[in-house]
Amino acid sequence: MKKLGIILAILVVLSFAGCASSGGGGGGGEPPFIVDLSTLTQLRIIDQSNSSVAEPVQGLRNIVPFTRNWQGMVIKFPENFVDVSKYQRVTVTLRYFNSSGEELAPRDSMGMLVFIYDIKGDWHGPEMGAGPNTPLKEMNVGGFSAMVSTERGSRHGMNRAPEAIFIQKAQDPNVAFIELSGVIFHNANFKFDAPQLQGKGPEGTDPE
Repeated sequence: MKKLGIILAILVVLSFAGCASSGGGGGGGEPPFIVDLSTLTQLRIIDQSNSSVAEPVQGLRNIVPFTRNWQGMVIKFPENFVDVSKYQRVTVTLRYFNSSGEELAPRDSMGMLVFIYDIKGDWHGPEMGAGPNTPLKEMNVGGFSAMVSTERGSRHGMNRAPEAIFIQKAQDPNVAFIELSGVIFHNANFKFDAPQLQGKGPEGTDPE
């Protein structure tokens, strides 16, 4: 009986140690970082295949409508961006519009995104998964199969701040315009309200 009591005591200690090490989903008490959309800049693409851009253009929605699959836009983060390595996950939301400017309900095959470290480097990366300059690639943003557009978000694995996001129209023929509507870096143990998931601040006010 004495041996059984010792074994049970050890199991209890191990179970508490496991709970403490799990951290409730990671990140401890680090509050989520809601990116202020007004600090982001869209850059005009000169040559998408050559990863080259020019001067800024207005807004976070493409100015010229997309007419072909895989056309894209580049959204640049500000200098001295937050230390993203403190956060395990990122949630990104996009809005989609047809050629008449009417908003479309998000679903698979409408858009994809790639986080890029160096805007002068590769924007595309491997066909699937991360690459040296593309730490996170997500297909079907806003659709059923994309984690990045959910409250839980996607694990990003970034060890330094990204310089930009490359956003592309996918294969849905109705999509003519895409707008970046929210970026939140966070850890798995946080919950967001609807305004935050729509790219708005804690008080539900649009930062623009």
